[in-house]
Amino acid sequence: MAVLSGLAEMSATVGRMSPEAHSAPRSLAEALRARDDASLAALLRSRPDLITPVPTDLTQLATRAGTRASVLRALERLDRFALQTAEALAVAPDPASYDTLLGLMAGDAGDETVAGALPRAVACLREQALVWGGDDRLRLVRTARELLAPSPQHPSPTGLGPTVQEATSGMSPGRIQEIVTTAGLPSTHDSVSAVTALTALFTHRKKMAKLLAGAPEAAREVLTRLVWGPPYGQVTADPAAHLRWLLDRGLLLPTTPGTVVLPREVALHLREGRAHRTPEPLPPAVTPAATHSPQVVDATAAGQAYTALATVEELLKDWDEGGPAVLRAGGLSVRDLKRTAVALDVSEPVAAFWVELAYAAGLIASDGEADERYAATPAYDEWLEQPPAERWARLAQAWLAATRTPGLVGGRDAKDRTLSALGPGLDRSAAPEVRHRVLSLLAALPQGAAPDAASVLARLRWERPLRGAQRDGDDDLRSRLARWALSEAELLGLTGRGALSAHGRALLGAPAAATPAAGSGSAAAGSAEPTGPGDKLPVHHHRAADRLVPLAAAEQAVATAAAARLLAPLLPEPLDHVLLQADLTAVAPGPLRRPLADMLGVLADVESKGGATVYRFTPASVRRALDAGRTAADLHAFLAEHSRTPVPQPLAYLIDDVARRHGHLRVGAASAYVRCDDDTLLNEILADRRAAALRLRRLAPTVLAAQTDPATLLEGLRAMGYSPAAESAEGDVLITRAHAHRTPPRTAPEPVPDGPPPPDATLLSAAIRAIRAGDLAATTPRKPVGEPLAGGELPRTSSAETLATMQAAVLTGDSVWIGYVNADGAASQRVIAPVRVEGGFVTAYDHTADEVRTFPLHRITGVAELADD
Repeated sequence: MAVLSGLAEMSATVGRMSPEAHSAPRSLAEALRARDDASLAALLRSRPDLITPVPTDLTQLATRAGTRASVLRALERLDRFALQTAEALAVAPDPASYDTLLGLMAGDAGDETVAGALPRAVACLREQALVWGGDDRLRLVRTARELLAPSPQHPSPTGLGPTVQEATSGMSPGRIQEIVTTAGLPSTHDSVSAVTALTALFTHRKKMAKLLAGAPEAAREVLTRLVWGPPYGQVTADPAAHLRWLLDRGLLLPTTPGTVVLPREVALHLREGRAHRTPEPLPPAVTPAATHSPQVVDATAAGQAYTALATVEELLKDWDEGGPAVLRAGGLSVRDLKRTAVALDVSEPVAAFWVELAYAAGLIASDGEADERYAATPAYDEWLEQPPAERWARLAQAWLAATRTPGLVGGRDAKDRTLSALGPGLDRSAAPEVRHRVLSLLAALPQGAAPDAASVLARLRWERPLRGAQRDGDDDLRSRLARWALSEAELLGLTGRGALSAHGRALLGAPAAATPAAGSGSAAAGSAEPTGPGDKLPVHHHRAADRLVPLAAAEQAVATAAAARLLAPLLPEPLDHVLLQADLTAVAPGPLRRPLADMLGVLADVESKGGATVYRFTPASVRRALDAGRTAADLHAFLAEHSRTPVPQPLAYLIDDVARRHGHLRVGAASAYVRCDDDTLLNEILADRRAAALRLRRLAPTVLAAQTDPATLLEGLRAMGYSPAAESAEGDVLITRAHAHRTPPRTAPEPVPDGPPPPDATLLSAAIRAIRAGDLAATTPRKPVGEPLAGGELPRTSSAETLATMQAAVLTGDSVWIGYVNADGAASQRVIAPVRVEGGFVTAYDHTADEVRTFPLHRITGVAELADD
């Protein structure tokens, strides 16, 4: 086993090689090969698309890192200053030194802030494999250069145009010589040297200043208009004298007929060397708009959290017997959303938020029936049994992770179709990240500080400028998501008066912030901000202010439980009593315990909500309780037990009066009939003109028949002021209870991921080992075997030669290179250390797979010894 341990040590040594151990890399693959394992892990964590699937070696990793889709995704996740640095490299010579880059970013006059932030920006680009090479030869990956370099079709964000060499590529040699001569330079023998001389002139500060000093005033005004971009302008076939002066000296160069461009070297001289008009090395600070007491914030947020629970319960209770129908295309109709908003006493956008939140938490779904409707799921009944704080935590956790975006409801999709609540087209993969980031920025402020919304949006636009540039309607999607996150966090009770609560902070996994000292103001908030893009902490650091991705599942479960524990003492304790009033109302001074609330909801109608809920007793509500199987004695006992005030006499009379008449008439199915022992009462009904629509006729002294169904007959008699009871075919009174319609078991909707998920530590470790092993197999020098092999061709040896080489390697402990074809016919090359050869198999340490494996000898195409060095 000494061979195995030695080979493992060799692998570890390769993985820990520092950049100093290698000469200057000639390609991105060589630059990646010089990285240590921690650096590779940082790359794969920041660009998880590179690990799906795991590359076979570092060359394949470098190739994948240079693809257009992967580079675009990496650029989208750069902050503004790192992106400005990449844009500057795209217009710099390739390769460029660090000093050249610093000059482009800070200008001739220099800028200490830019100079201080630039190393971190370059390190960020290096970490994400967008830049490689030493400080003397910085190279932007070719795909990124193509995306960011200026072109007529895709202008550069820097506002710079093509170089002199690029702009004169189609110009005649004679015309180039004319420009060189007019500019005061000696003529040359070829166009290449002429362009080189002109470029040298434009990049020489003193000579350019002397040349421009003789320019007409109108010509200098033209240059001023073009200097910050766009660099293109229109000219006529016979340009004015000041334009002719610029054209003759190459300060403007023609591109197409009638179009001229300001060369990049000229623009940089006029800009004093700066690639950007306004470099932004530091993130804008999130400033507080108001500061409140942390206790007030937590209490306000807790009150709103309880309101959120009550609203979701009311929504699901309204849909308990079956909710609105599902549209053919999916989702709620506009009419049903309006009805839901009226029932909840909120606006339609807020109603859409509550509906989507319940859906994201798995509390409602479609029932899947032929007449498909929305209804509560079995998970709703389990949710109701949980303590209030845990119920809230489940809603908050579902909101944080959901990619469905209620704010889009009512808008239009790409095909100009209306986006409906619970319908398709509402998923936005960036929503969870934006919600986490907005709350993290709030967590960085002092406790009780409510942020200025404009400063939050400015910060987000700095952190993801390319994402912000992708517009989804009139405003960029990321800003809209941030505004919705702020309002939805307030509705849900994560924030109170705009400031993040203690339980909201715990939900993020952030430590409790210290209460600000007097006079700290916005300066305290600024102290938590990074000083530059490279000052961001790793994504797994426990500072919520710097967290850009959601917590892992296990961490989130712990954070959610902590948030529930903090919220529980702040929620009002449910009461077991009400205050009965003489005006047939009952006042609930706070939240009621569930059995009391459920029974009171049947016996009375809710008249008003708020801090105290007012219930009103009516003949219809009392009859509803009697229909549910309660007797008058039950209702009297219930009210006496749960009222802190004596039962008012009018309420007792109302219950007795409704109970006395309840069930005196019986309605059953014939088509329908009415029977009553009091024939005088039946005569009264027959004589009533309002009964004409029921088409009643007497069958017997105590029985009336109706040409309508029992339900219609019940409603008709009740509308006339009677209190009939329904009965079964056996003559028993039917007790009517609300039928709780439930869907089959449903899972909550899965969020739509924003690309591959970040790999965990286990996957990263295994992937790096596999990449290192594959790279070793692909790059280890081998002794020649017969004729030289073409690139990627497997070695070919006879069975006898293969067996002999394997046996020799077992004795000497050497590693060998083999070609191997598996059972599926897939060919690969591997570096192995043979341990034992017997029975037609070789047992060896496979460095490519980083494990001991057994290979059938007949599947080995050939073997070669590794080179001595």
